[in-house]
Amino acid sequence: MLPSPPLSTKALTDLSHRLAVETESGIDIRRTWQRETEAARGRLQFEFTKIRDAVNRGDSLSGALSGSSHLFPKLFLEMVEVGEQTGTLGRVFHRLSDHYRHQLQLQRSFLKAITWPMIELTFAIFIIGVMILVLGVIAQRNNGQPIDILGFGLVGTRGLVIYINFVIAVSLCVAGLVVAVRRGVLWTRPLQRAVYRVPGLGTSLEKLALARLTWALHLMMNVEMDLRKVVPLVLRSTGSDFYIRHTGQIVADVAAGQPIHLAMARSGAFKSDFIDALQVAEESGQIVESTDRLSRRYQEEAELALQTLTKLAGFAVWAIVAALITLMIFRLAFFYLNTLNNALKM
Repeated sequence: MLPSPPLSTKALTDLSHRLAVETESGIDIRRTWQRETEAARGRLQFEFTKIRDAVNRGDSLSGALSGSSHLFPKLFLEMVEVGEQTGTLGRVFHRLSDHYRHQLQLQRSFLKAITWPMIELTFAIFIIGVMILVLGVIAQRNNGQPIDILGFGLVGTRGLVIYINFVIAVSLCVAGLVVAVRRGVLWTRPLQRAVYRVPGLGTSLEKLALARLTWALHLMMNVEMDLRKVVPLVLRSTGSDFYIRHTGQIVADVAAGQPIHLAMARSGAFKSDFIDALQVAEESGQIVESTDRLSRRYQEEAELALQTLTKLAGFAVWAIVAALITLMIFRLAFFYLNTLNNALKM
């Protein structure tokens, strides 16, 4: 049987909330996972059955989850283990629920804002396909010269089939690239670093990454955890190789006794305002409270950054639509001009 895909952000939010409520209510963990297994469907039920059986055998929850680790983010698995070790599992699940709920809100806001530009793009692609078919059919019935509006020999039914296959191939490539970037596939890492240097786009992505980083830092500084384990987790929570690639250096500096803010400053990946805020948090001895305030500030900035990203994405889609329409106009204009010139020469 093929492994189940990773849980979506919404599924993680709902699962974390249910586990938080049931853990703090004192409900037996075996009963909790029995209910989760019964509610699951398809391949997910198979994975949850493994977790339930492991818990019933007396395994720890973190050990049971590790058998289906592909379902859960690394942050989720590590925090469950920390929660068990420190007796704060219910609180950890509440914070994880808040963390994934915030991510879900950002995702929904972005998708809502980008919906209309995508509808426009889809409509433009559809119209071009219809014109390829219709103009080819008209030319065949009138025994005239076919009108190739794209200039690639795509006319009639055959041209439409090629055009549809091309659109599908491009769509799959774009979707594959997005998934690869989100999962941090090795060949996408130079691309992730490069986009952070693009004006406007890079600043917006930085705000989103720092919002996740500061939230994860607050989450883990609120429980007893070795800083050498904290650093890799908070850097991975950004989802960007722009920060993750500095993990080794920052961990080494922390292990040598350096404060986190100095270790992060030496990486050169963080701007001075973030480092200064982190320094104040460490030196004041109130890093839990300070990182909470810092995470809320970056969440507000992330929402503004998301608006900027949405505008940039909308403009990019609009530019593609405008380019397609302009291409059609010029191709049709050249066709009619050539037709007129040929008629005048006769």
